[in-house]
Amino acid sequence: MASASPTRLSDAPVVAAGSVPGYGPIFNAGVIEQDGVFHLFARGVRDGYTRNEGSTGARFLDYISDVLVFTSRDGVDYAFQQVLAESWVDGGFTYEDPRVQRVTSEGVEKVVMTYTNLPAPESGNPWRIGVHRLAYVDDRFQLNRTSGSVVGPDGIPNKDAVLFNLSDGRVAMIHRIHPDMQLAVFDSLDELWNPPAGYWDNHVEGLERHVLISPSDGSLGVGAGAPPVLVDDALVLFFHEREADGQYTVKVAELDRETGQLRSLLREAIMRPELVWEREGDVDNVVFVQGAVPQADGTVYLTYGAADTCVGAASVVGSEVVAALRATA
Repeated sequence: MASASPTRLSDAPVVAAGSVPGYGPIFNAGVIEQDGVFHLFARGVRDGYTRNEGSTGARFLDYISDVLVFTSRDGVDYAFQQVLAESWVDGGFTYEDPRVQRVTSEGVEKVVMTYTNLPAPESGNPWRIGVHRLAYVDDRFQLNRTSGSVVGPDGIPNKDAVLFNLSDGRVAMIHRIHPDMQLAVFDSLDELWNPPAGYWDNHVEGLERHVLISPSDGSLGVGAGAPPVLVDDALVLFFHEREADGQYTVKVAELDRETGQLRSLLREAIMRPELVWEREGDVDNVVFVQGAVPQADGTVYLTYGAADTCVGAASVVGSEVVAALRATA
C-alpha cells in the first residue's frame, strides 16, 4: 500500500442501501460543501431491478437510477434531502455516477453536475456524458432543467467526466473512452456545451495525443474519480483503476495547473476494498471515489461508492499525498 492512505471515517456506510423508500442500492456519490454543509449527490437505483441470468447483455435488468441528494454537517451522519434528477422526467433513460464541481467561466463561478447519461436500451446508442448546471436556492441545490445536454463525440461510449479550471481560466474536462482517461480543453463552459464544428471529430482522430492516464500493466481500465482539487499549490486528481482481477481501487495523481497534463502519479493504489460492505454487494470488491473536498485542517474529505451498493467516506492528509506524489516526479 502506498503512503498517504485515506482513513475511513466510519466502519459502516454513511449512506446505506434501502435508506430511501423506493430505492435499493445508493452509491457512487459526488460531494460539494456549501455554507458548512456537505451535499452528497448519489446514484439511487429504483426498486424492482433483477439480475440478468442470461449469458449476454447487461448485468441487471430494469436497472434505472436517479440522482438523490443527502446532507450532513460532519460528513458521516447524512440525511436524505431530495430527488434532484429523475430519469425520464429530467431527460435521459437513467442517470449514473454524478460528480458536482465549481467551475469559473468568463469570470463567473458555476456549479455543474456531470454524470453518465444512458439512453433507452432500444435506442442502440452508447452511454454519453451528461451535463447540467445547478443553482443553490433555499439551502438546496436545484437542477437547471433547460441546461441539460450531452457532450463528447457521437456514437462512442464515453463517461467518468470531471471538470476543472486551468490556471489561465480555461475549462478542462477529463473523460474516459475505454480504457484510458483523456483530456479535452475549452475556452469556456459555453464552448463545452457548444464546441466549434469538428472539435470532437478532431479529438477522436488524434485521441492518443489526448490520453492523460493509461491503466497500469495488466489492469483493465482507469477513469476519473473526483474533480481535481487544489492541495496547497498542487492540483490533485483522485481516480479509480480496475485491476486485472476486477477489483476497483483508488489511485492519485498530480496534474499541471497550466496545461492539465500529468505531472506525477502513485503507481500503487492508496485505497482498496477491505470492509465487508466494500467487498460484497451487487458488484464485489469496489471502492469508487467520486468526491473530494479540501478541509481547513489540511485533510481532503473523500466520498466513494462501495460494491455498487452504498456510500463510504474517508479522509486523507493533503500534505502527505502531495509529498508522496512529488517524491515520484
